[in-house]
Amino acid sequence: MGDERHDPIRETAPQVTTRIDAPEPAPPRPRKSLRRRVLGWIVTVILAFFLGSLLWVAALRFINPPITFTMIGDVIGGHGVSKHWMSLDRIDPSMARAAIAAEDSRFCQHNGFDYKAIAAAAARNATGKKRIRGGSTISQQTAKNVFLWQGGGYFRKGLEAYFTLLIENIWSKRRIMEVYLNVAETGIGTYGVNAGAMRYFKHDASRLSQREAALIAAVLPLPKKRAAIDPRGFTRRYGNSINRRITVVRGDGLDACLR
Repeated sequence: MGDERHDPIRETAPQVTTRIDAPEPAPPRPRKSLRRRVLGWIVTVILAFFLGSLLWVAALRFINPPITFTMIGDVIGGHGVSKHWMSLDRIDPSMARAAIAAEDSRFCQHNGFDYKAIAAAAARNATGKKRIRGGSTISQQTAKNVFLWQGGGYFRKGLEAYFTLLIENIWSKRRIMEVYLNVAETGIGTYGVNAGAMRYFKHDASRLSQREAALIAAVLPLPKKRAAIDPRGFTRRYGNSINRRITVVRGDGLDACLR
């Protein structure tokens, strides 16, 4: 019927069907073991600490530390905090010389650690005699006072060494001394030589005499037990000794890095 034509080739050709299969789902990622996850957390914390500490130290090269852990401890203890920041340019030069004479005669020469003083302190402590002074430098004390807490222990000492290396490489010697003189405890609840001068001598640190600077330096090792006004016993003798050594510091140029 009609015009339909018979096509034997079309009738016998096999029908080709294209089949598109759905992509197979990706195999589930193997779950990390607890050990690997803990190690990952530890690495993250360590990296965050290093980066954070670098930024912290770099910032305080230009920004004066607003508060320290020691100050917070005094606030919690009910003592309050008295501090009056003064730049190193304004503090009488006798005060920095007194600190060098009393605490760290090689401050301008070492890189943060006085190995000769450390060895001498270790030898003296090994004798069992009463310890008078350790081998801690002004740089180490600054690192401890600004970034850490008071007290001993190998962990805290390790952190102190780390922060000492940072400030020695990021700050200048002048900045280290400036921060030290402004955060060191000079009496109960009193921080910095300017606040100490006001407490003991009723004037600021720009008008310190050489003897007054020596007396404040004599207080620094034990600020909660010593006072610079009307000193007696060891504090008076120590202050007199520092007073004599200030002349040596100035004459021998031991404060050259601060000029």
